[in-house]
Amino acid sequence: MGRVQDKVVWITGASSGIGLEMARQLSARGSKLILSARRLDVLEKIKSELKNPVDVLILPLDLTKPEGFENVIGQAFSRFGKIDLLFNNAGISQRSYVIDTDISVDRQIMEVNYFGTIALTKAILPRMLAQGGGHFAVVTSLTGKFGFGVRSAYAASKHALHGFFESLYIELQDKGIRVTLICPGPVKTPISINALDGSGKATGIMDEMQEKGMPVDKAVKAIIQGIENDKREVIIGNFKSHLAVKLKAFLPGVFLRMAIRQNPRGAVK
Repeated sequence: MGRVQDKVVWITGASSGIGLEMARQLSARGSKLILSARRLDVLEKIKSELKNPVDVLILPLDLTKPEGFENVIGQAFSRFGKIDLLFNNAGISQRSYVIDTDISVDRQIMEVNYFGTIALTKAILPRMLAQGGGHFAVVTSLTGKFGFGVRSAYAASKHALHGFFESLYIELQDKGIRVTLICPGPVKTPISINALDGSGKATGIMDEMQEKGMPVDKAVKAIIQGIENDKREVIIGNFKSHLAVKLKAFLPGVFLRMAIRQNPRGAVK
């Protein structure tokens, strides 16, 4: 993609965590931004606090309602004339064991994290092709690379994103379509507080892994660097996160033994 300065970037899930910090850092770098989340009031407040609010368009968006996508996409292109980067970041996590998780929760997480994300991508894709190309950056997770305790539905949705976007890149890289899969380990954001329990309610708990995670500003700096360098995949995390990916690939038995020992059931209420 090259440098983000003056590029038009659409950020979903812009109201908190990685999406919010992405908005802050890209605004400081001179990007033109489209910010989406469900709550207009939160987005308006964020816009007012950014370095260049005049170059920010607010487009409230609910990923579970794809029937409204064409309207918001039309507004985005009417304002800026193009989308250089769609930063697919919106999503919801989970903290519950398979046996304790109602199937409605699995469906809800898949609807937001997978179906909503690919529906928006598919809706924007024809316009990106018409403009000569574009870049999709997708925040998945280390659980898009491997499963982990109390995250079965979340991991499934992130695995699905890897399969979809790798296929998209294989099909359309010669048409100027770029894809960067972003796989964060624990980052200190509210994701575990907003994560769903087995009944579909927010846990309201900041779990220990999240609390001790990488600072979000450091994580976003690494994400931007990966996008600018046109990386296919970016692992975000400490030495342990990178080690886990290597072990899963080359010593899967060792990885599973480690994952079982680290199973966080006792820390989840």
